Amino acid sequence: MLSKNYKNISLLIKPSLLKGKITIPPSKSLSHRAIICASLSMEESNIKNIVFSDDIRATIEGMKTLGADIKEDDDFILVKKSRIIENNIVNSVIDCNESGSTLRFLIPLSLVLKDGCTFTGKGRLSERPLDVYYDIFKKSNIKYETNKGKLPLKVRGRLKGGSYNIPGNVSSQFITGLFFALPLLEVDSKIKVTGVLESKSYIDLTLAVMKKYNVNIEKIDEHNYHIKGAQKYKAFDYRVEGDFSQAAFFLAANVLGCKIEYLGLNYDSMQGDKEILSIIEKYSSPDREITIDASQIPDLVPVISVIASLKENCTTNIINAGRLRFKESDRLEAMASEMKKIGASIKETKNGLIIKGKGSLCGNTTVNSRNDHRIAMALAIAAIKCENPIILEGYESVKKTYPKFWDDYQSLGGVINEFNDRK
Repeated sequence: MLSKNYKNISLLIKPSLLKGKITIPPSKSLSHRAIICASLSMEESNIKNIVFSDDIRATIEGMKTLGADIKEDDDFILVKKSRIIENNIVNSVIDCNESGSTLRFLIPLSLVLKDGCTFTGKGRLSERPLDVYYDIFKKSNIKYETNKGKLPLKVRGRLKGGSYNIPGNVSSQFITGLFFALPLLEVDSKIKVTGVLESKSYIDLTLAVMKKYNVNIEKIDEHNYHIKGAQKYKAFDYRVEGDFSQAAFFLAANVLGCKIEYLGLNYDSMQGDKEILSIIEKYSSPDREITIDASQIPDLVPVISVIASLKENCTTNIINAGRLRFKESDRLEAMASEMKKIGASIKETKNGLIIKGKGSLCGNTTVNSRNDHRIAMALAIAAIKCENPIILEGYESVKKTYPKFWDDYQSLGGVINEFNDRK
C-alpha cells in the first residue's frame, strides 16, 4: 500500500512482468454522463460501479452545487433532482479541479439552472480552450468574465434555444454540454457541427446515456442534430461498465509479454477507446510501418506510444493528434521527452509522433508524469520492458481517474517502492 502523503515522494519502478487477474475500473466517460442525467431526474436513480476519482468527484460536487441531491456509498450513488430548477442563487462556485469534462459539461447547464455561476479549476485546466462557449456567450448576450481567457470563469445570463454552429475539431465536450442543457428549454434547438467531427464516439455515448434517462436527440446525420425542447429527464438505475481507456494500459502490458486477465469489460461497448483492441492487432502483424490516426482516440496515444516504442523494427506514425497539446499536459511533448529519457526512439511532430520500435528500453533514469494520469500510467507500462529501474516523479497523478492503479499494478506483481529523493 502506497503512502497518501505524496509530497517530495517519487516511485522506483523495477522491470517485472505482470501476471494475474484484475477488475477494470468503471468508465469515467459514462460515469460523468450518468451522474449528470440522474441529477436532472425528479425521482431517485441508483448508479452502481462508481469510482470516486478526482474527476468524478468534481462532477458530483458540481451537480450538488447546481442543486442535485446525491447520497454516496461504497461504489454507488443515489441521485435525484432536488432544488435544481428553483435554486437560482447568483455566483455559486463550481470547482472543476482538473476535469475538462466537468467544466465543459456543466457550463451550459449552469446557464439553464441558475442565473449565474463561477467556474474554477486547477493545473492546466485553466488553459483548456473555451472559445466555443465564449462565441456562444457573445451571440446570446450572456455576460462573462475570465482571467485573460482563462479560469476562473464567471457567467451570468440564460442559455437560449435556437441554432448553434459548433466546430467539430476542438472537442466533442462542447457538443455534449449543449446536449445536456438544450432539451430543458421550452423551444427546440439545432446543432450543426462544422468541419470534421473528432472523438465522435463520445457524442454517441452521450446520446445513448441520455436516452436511458428519457431524453432523446435526433441525429439527422454526423453533422446535424435536432433537439426537442421541454423534455424531462426520468430516473433510471444504471451500472457503469469497465473503462477501455484505463484497460488499455494493461492490455498493452500483455502485448509486452505479460499475462493479465480482465474483468468488467463489455466487448460490445460503444466506447471509442475500444479501438485499442484493433490497434493491438495491428502490432501483431509483421508490418514494418504502421499509421495510427488519433483524431477519434486521442486518450490512447500515450499507451500506443509505449507499444510502438517496443515493436522492434517497426516505425509508427501517429497523426491528427494535435489536440493532445491541450490536455492535462502537452501529451505529445511529454511522451516524446519522457520516453526518450528511457531510451525510446521517438520524434515529436506538429500534430503527432514518429516512433521507431526497439526490443527493449534502457531505463536507469528519472521521468516525470507532468501531473498527467495517462503519462504516469504509460511510463509504468514502459518500465516493464526496461533493462533497469526507472524513477517516476508525480506518480500520484493517477488519482485523477484511476486511484487504485498502483494497487492493481502491485497485485499483478509489479515491483514498486516509494522513496524521498527530493529532500
